[in-house]
Amino acid sequence: MNSSNLPTVSVVVIAYNDAGLVGEAVSSALAQGPVVAEVIAVDDASSDSTGRVLDELAAAHPRLKVVHRADNSGGCGTPRNDGIAVATSPYVLFLDSDDVLPPGAAEALVRTAVLHGAPVTVGAAVRRELPQHHDVPWMPGLHTPGEVVERPADRPELVRDTLCVNKLYERDFLEKHQLRFPDGRFTYEDFVFTAGVLAAAPRIAVTGELVYVWHVRRDAARVSISLDRKDVGNWRSRIEAHRTASGILADASPELGRACQVKFLEYDLPMYLRELGKDPEYQRAWWTLTRAYLDTFDEADVASAAPHARWIVRVLRAAETPPADVERLTRLAADPPRLLPPYASGPDGGPVWSAELPVELDGLLALPTGDLPVTMDAEPAGRTAVRIRLHDLYGRLAAAAPQSAQLHFLPRAGGAPVLAKPVPLAPDPDGGWSAVLPFRPGDLAATGRAQGLRRLQTWNVAVGVRCADGSSLITSLRPRAGLLRRRALPSGRYGVLLTQPFRTGSGSLALRLAPGAAGAMYLVRNRLHRARAARESV
Repeated sequence: MNSSNLPTVSVVVIAYNDAGLVGEAVSSALAQGPVVAEVIAVDDASSDSTGRVLDELAAAHPRLKVVHRADNSGGCGTPRNDGIAVATSPYVLFLDSDDVLPPGAAEALVRTAVLHGAPVTVGAAVRRELPQHHDVPWMPGLHTPGEVVERPADRPELVRDTLCVNKLYERDFLEKHQLRFPDGRFTYEDFVFTAGVLAAAPRIAVTGELVYVWHVRRDAARVSISLDRKDVGNWRSRIEAHRTASGILADASPELGRACQVKFLEYDLPMYLRELGKDPEYQRAWWTLTRAYLDTFDEADVASAAPHARWIVRVLRAAETPPADVERLTRLAADPPRLLPPYASGPDGGPVWSAELPVELDGLLALPTGDLPVTMDAEPAGRTAVRIRLHDLYGRLAAAAPQSAQLHFLPRAGGAPVLAKPVPLAPDPDGGWSAVLPFRPGDLAATGRAQGLRRLQTWNVAVGVRCADGSSLITSLRPRAGLLRRRALPSGRYGVLLTQPFRTGSGSLALRLAPGAAGAMYLVRNRLHRARAARESV
């Protein structure tokens, strides 16, 4: 079937006070070609020039229809519903005003939908961090290209993909099941809409093509709802959206309902917990709200979650207020999870959270070596080496006998990891293992350049450990005293190489490299820009 014979798509673009970006979004939809019969742009009563920008575009592009709302709805659901109401094509696709559709997205989705007779078709999406253009795949590994799911209950893990924008919907399917978004100011409205879609039990087809680019602008004056987590209200909204979605799914299928509950424990809860911060008032409010919601979960749902998620739930339930070691809990919520020392034992000798909160860490002793939430500290050992210390974990690592450690540098912008040479680990007199791991920043910067990384390079730092029993693990590093200092190193290749180790939001070590004078100036400007954005957000 050639492009001219394909069924057509209505692309619904929603916009509010986004005059500077909405044109790019609309243009990316119009550029999809004849498969997009119409682009319906809904202006949610913007107070800037968004409406005028859309009207000017519509005057030049007959396929663009503009809907002007008289009153602002306060959310994303109502304008999307308005777009569905006026759509005329057999298929509907959603697009936000600050994102874009990559070339060929609509055609790839329609071809897959027609091939498999699927009312819902899903494609790949990326979160693109701007201005770095660092792409992070959305839910990697969840969808298999070419897969056809006859019933969502056959693949309950699909509840983890809550996006509505990386999917094509048959308009008759939406109408038959009266599927609409929550109206008004309902944050995370796509949770509820997606739950309704899955509850309707459609056949779902998967294309491996990239169909959506989600732009993430963390330093924007008005951040997106999903990034606006500076007060507990955002968490309350996410809980309410999850509660509603979970009820819809549980009514349709016990398997989907449980999967939704487990997803909250393994994904939503750790994501917000690791961003808990140090504000005591926020911590207390968050803690109270979270404990109250977790009390509504069945123990069977908690038991179905991954071990570190179960432990987090049980510590939260056991402590009425945030404990003194709450930072340990935020690190357990990191990816990969890390259980920081000290390590306490219960009356029977089994692992517990702490002497003050003797919550059983059930299943820890049975975990494979690679799944253990180990902690590895890092401190400076000269200008181009780090000294690491690997902590034992209730004798599990001692039984595996760690032998060597190897630095892994993973480009945050995507690409192949860079591995240093393995170094033998030596037992410490007081337990654990240590080693000095050298690396050559100039060689790392050159590899980054060869991979297409220009000016500022950013690398996540991890360490792989091999053990005598044949097992292995990879973990992140916890930066310790004096490691997070910027250094300017002489370089025969670049003249100067600026290195800046830093701590990520989850407490792990990462590294910025700025080769040459131009790179160093870019790093300094980038740091000043982040500092200014942080001040303006207070």
